Amino acid sequence: MTRIYRFIALLFLYTIGFILLMAVTLLIFHVNPIRALPSLMHGAIGGGSTNPVYALSESLVEMTPLLLTSLGVVVAWKAGMFSIGGEGQLLMGALAAMSLSKLNHYINSNLLILIMILGGIGAGALWGAIAGWLRVKRNVQEVISTIMLNYIALYLVGAMVNGPLQEASRSGPQSDLLPEKLLLAHLIPPYLSGGIASRLHSGFLLAILAVPIVWCFLYRTAEGFALRVTGQNMDAARSARMNVNRARVLAMTFSGALCGLAGAIQLLGVSERLDANFSPGWGYTAIPVALMGGLHPIGALFSALFFGALTAGSANLERSSLQVPAVVINVVQAAAVLAILGVRAWKTRQGAEAAE
Repeated sequence: MTRIYRFIALLFLYTIGFILLMAVTLLIFHVNPIRALPSLMHGAIGGGSTNPVYALSESLVEMTPLLLTSLGVVVAWKAGMFSIGGEGQLLMGALAAMSLSKLNHYINSNLLILIMILGGIGAGALWGAIAGWLRVKRNVQEVISTIMLNYIALYLVGAMVNGPLQEASRSGPQSDLLPEKLLLAHLIPPYLSGGIASRLHSGFLLAILAVPIVWCFLYRTAEGFALRVTGQNMDAARSARMNVNRARVLAMTFSGALCGLAGAIQLLGVSERLDANFSPGWGYTAIPVALMGGLHPIGALFSALFFGALTAGSANLERSSLQVPAVVINVVQAAAVLAILGVRAWKTRQGAEAAE
C-alpha cells in the first residue's frame, strides 16, 4: 500500500512539474499559457468542442509508431548497441509493405495484409541485422552505420516513389492509394467519436501486444538475459561463455523488426500510400521516448503515450485561434525529456554518494 501511495505522489509531482514546465516554455515564446494549455489538453484528451473519444483516439494513433520504434531502441540499447537506425528500418518496412501490395490481384486480401505486415517486419529486421553484422564482423560503429543506412533507406524510398511505385498519374513523388480492402480495420465507429471518422486502427493493438512480447523476451528468456548481460558488461558475458556477437546481431535484428512493423502498420492503417516524406521522424523521436521511459518496455509505453498526446494536442493548438507553431511543442517535449533525465541523474548521483 505504501508503494501505491508513493507512486501516486510521484505521479502527481511529475504532472505538476510538467504543467509548470510547459507554462514556462510557452511564456518564453510569448504564448499565453492560460489560453494555450486548455487547448493543448482538449486536443490530447478531449473537452470543449472536441469529442473525448476522438481526441483520445488521435493520441493513440500518434502513439503507435512511437511505441514500436521506441521498443526497438530499448532492445538494441539493452545490448549496448546504440542504434540510431529506427528511421531507416521503419522506412524499409513501409517500402516492403507497399511493394507487396502489388500482389493484390493474385492473393486474397486478408492473407495479403498479413504478408505485407510480415514483409515489413522482415525488411526492418534485415536493415537492423546489416548494422549488427557490420559491428561484429567489421567493427563498424553502429551509430555511424545506422545513420548511413537511414539515408540509404530514405533515398531508396524516394527513388521507388519516383519510379516503379509512383502513382499512375505521375503527378508527384508518391504511390497510389492502397485499395480499401488492404487497409487495417478502424476500431471506433463514427457515432462514438462525435460523427468524425476516427483514425484509430487495429495496428494499435499490435503495438500494445508488442510491449509484453518485448518484456518477456528481455526478462524471461535466456536470449534476453544474454543480451542484457552483454549490454551491461561484455567481459562478464564472455567469461560466462555467452555468444556476445550473436546477442548483438540478435538485438539489432529484433530492433529492426519492431521498427519495420511500425512502418508497415502506419502505411496500412493511417498513411494509405507511400511518399518521399512518409515519416516525420518517428525513428529519431523514438530515442528520447525510450530514454524517457527508462529503456524499459513498460516505461516506453507510457512515454510514447505522453509524446503521442502532446503531438495530438499540438495539432489542436496549431489550429486554434492562438495559431501556436507545432515547433513550440517540440521544444516542450525536449525540455520534458531533459528534465526527467536530469532528475534521474540527480537521483543516481545521490544514491552513489549515499553508498560511499
